[in-house]
Amino acid sequence: MKEIALDAIHKSLNAKMVPFAGYNMPVSYEGVNIEHQTVREKLGVFDVSHMGEFLISGDKALDLIQKVTSNDASKLKDGKAQYTCMPNESGGIVDDLIIYRINEEKYLLVVNASNIEKDWNWISHHNTMDATMRDMSDELSLLAIQGPKAAEAMQSLTDIDLQNMKFYTFEVAEFAGVEKVIISATGYTGSGGFEIYFKNEDAAEIWEKVMAAGKDFGIKPIGLAARDTLRLEMGFCLYGNDIDDTTSPIEAGLGWITKFTKDFVNSENLKKEKEEGPKRKLIAFELDERGIPRQGYDIVDDNGKVIGQVTSGTMSPSLEKGIGLGYVPTDVAGIGNKIQIQIRKKAVPATQVKLPFYKG
Repeated sequence: MKEIALDAIHKSLNAKMVPFAGYNMPVSYEGVNIEHQTVREKLGVFDVSHMGEFLISGDKALDLIQKVTSNDASKLKDGKAQYTCMPNESGGIVDDLIIYRINEEKYLLVVNASNIEKDWNWISHHNTMDATMRDMSDELSLLAIQGPKAAEAMQSLTDIDLQNMKFYTFEVAEFAGVEKVIISATGYTGSGGFEIYFKNEDAAEIWEKVMAAGKDFGIKPIGLAARDTLRLEMGFCLYGNDIDDTTSPIEAGLGWITKFTKDFVNSENLKKEKEEGPKRKLIAFELDERGIPRQGYDIVDDNGKVIGQVTSGTMSPSLEKGIGLGYVPTDVAGIGNKIQIQIRKKAVPATQVKLPFYKG
């Protein structure tokens, strides 16, 4: 089991630690609901240092990225980030990721922790143009400082104007007295904030300064459990749940990051699927009655016939009702359409809704 740089600090805060993607990670501190509301109302800090980071560089860096990803990375300018995915050759998704353009010949790819080795091998396999690749996953730590108070609270730690940083932009600058920190206006919560990347040896110093700067604003450490409820309220896909090697970006509602202005892995088949329409779609639903939908629960029709499965589900801390995502046949999908979720022996009625669940 690998340890993140701040392992001892999390344990000293009595975090509940669990194995995740080969790392010992803090899943909660005070409890999911308290941590969730802290991020929605104030700010919280997540240690997500288990994520993977690949540096792709050289004059062929963009060529390689364009080949393996679905979005159009040629649209990126220096200091801009882009959400994208890597399609496989059979219609599914290798991983979803964020690309940061540092300059014309240098890009940072941030991938999911559970897919680091798989992604590295996949990109390497397609690197026929000999772009330079470097796996920095074990060298870097990553904190997500999220919530409506994040910019105000963290401003004392940097000269960058955090309040006016646009979504999906970043700067490399001094932060908390440490040079060359990537400060990125990205996140997975829907409540605003930043993600900061830095070397492992600077982790303890940066953590302490972040907590001190945020103290008067109500900052708290937040675990992965609240990260999951926060992202689900926004309808953000989670790899391994809502998307995987068997789900296409078209049926997952990720057509907006699938650009057919270029050739990429399996682009012809995905273009055909988009034109003809997918056979199933990822839908969002809210329960009409009390209950908690969970991953793997059956979605059934009025006759009790199984028509799909819940891919992500929870009791929404913000809405105080059961919410979830799942795949159903395309002819069943539609805002306002009724379905039922099989929760143990009871089929609980649910209504398909437009994302996000949490409107802010």
